Amino acid sequence: MAVGAGIGFLGGLLGKGGSALATPLLVAFGIPPVVALAAPLPATVPGTLVAADSYRRKGLIDRNVLKWSLLAGVPATVVGALASKFVDAHALILVTDAVIAVLGLRMLLSPGHSEAEVSSEPVDRRLIIGVAVVTGLAAGLLANSGGFLLAPLFIAVLGMAIKPALGTSLAVAAVLAVPGTLVHLALGHLDMVVVAAFALTSVPLSRLGARVALSTDPSRLERGYGAVLALLGAGFLIAAFA
Repeated sequence: MAVGAGIGFLGGLLGKGGSALATPLLVAFGIPPVVALAAPLPATVPGTLVAADSYRRKGLIDRNVLKWSLLAGVPATVVGALASKFVDAHALILVTDAVIAVLGLRMLLSPGHSEAEVSSEPVDRRLIIGVAVVTGLAAGLLANSGGFLLAPLFIAVLGMAIKPALGTSLAVAAVLAVPGTLVHLALGHLDMVVVAAFALTSVPLSRLGARVALSTDPSRLERGYGAVLALLGAGFLIAAFA
């Protein structure tokens, strides 16, 4: 429940489901790696939807990016989830940690973006599909909703401002979590006690995190986003090899 509360708040704040961050923490509390990979996934769905609704009310979800991300990302997530049974769970956790750290450093060192609403110019469909396929495969393989990749790639590849990127990321991540959840349920990777305990606190804290993000200066939000991811990723990697 404590992990769920913290991850729920960070998920709403950083535009991600939070399952990628939850996995190393659950492992640190003694949860088996396979369960720690899969259990947070279904628990993040309601919390992510709640946080995404806060952005929707502000007009900060790009519907074009959302549509094409789901069309390409959902089948890619299923493929990644099916492939996960052939990959060592501990190796997946290390990959998760490394990706978090690298993306965080990139966000921290990149120039800040100014505030902007959803652009009236449609983003290149091919770029959206490319981002969605990469994110979907990673989401299924690493048993998370893909939010840890979506927002940074929306900013870096699609050129979105941070708040629309976070809002759209939350909406996409909520849906991408569903096929991965069903596949991992069929594979026997879900512990419903862990799922329920995680969800109980993560859902209400997700909305709070989204409200804080929406009221924060975009440049500071982007820098803080990168700093949090870099510190968490580096910390998890150090702990894994200690």
